[in-house]
Amino acid sequence: MFKKNIKNSDGLAASEKNSEDLEEARPSVGSFVTDLVKVLVVAVIAMLLFRYFIAEPFIVSGASMVPTYQNKQYLVINKLGYRLHKPERGDVIVFRFPQNTKEFFIKRIIGLPGEKVKVENGHVVIYNEEHPAGEVLNEPYLEKQNITFGDSKIVTLGSDEYFVLGDNRSQSSDSRLWGILPANDIVGKVFMRVFPPREFKFITDPVYP
Repeated sequence: MFKKNIKNSDGLAASEKNSEDLEEARPSVGSFVTDLVKVLVVAVIAMLLFRYFIAEPFIVSGASMVPTYQNKQYLVINKLGYRLHKPERGDVIVFRFPQNTKEFFIKRIIGLPGEKVKVENGHVVIYNEEHPAGEVLNEPYLEKQNITFGDSKIVTLGSDEYFVLGDNRSQSSDSRLWGILPANDIVGKVFMRVFPPREFKFITDPVYP
């Protein structure tokens, strides 16, 4: 009898212990909500950091970059690249409008720091160390009838200044009208078109002949 009672007692204790373990392992609604909130907060912070430092979406507004980019197309710009290297000729960039930094423009880089730029006879002429007498810029991304008009005076760019133009030269407000673009106003380079879906594309740099 004594031994039997011991067995019954041990069995009851084991049963109670298993029950307690199950209760401890069962998550409460409050802890689940807390964990979910933590995950969402981390996800939002990661998204904001990604958008601020690496990439950001923009929607094209207007016709200044036709035919390269159309109105209402959805683009993604690379914000990290220019932290590693300087902008290059031909890059299509998004920047803050120098005369109102709350507005964002999209244009193509034509003139680089230290160069001289002139619009003459419907073309852009670049003066630099390689071409001190000036060289007409061959722009393969322009349609043949797309003539570049503007003041024929020579614009000299400083060490952190760029000359930018829209691809639709007759419909673009750019450096011909409001002047040079300071490097500090550049947000990033367009590297992907995601909408409309049929026109999804990773953007490649133009090759100048």
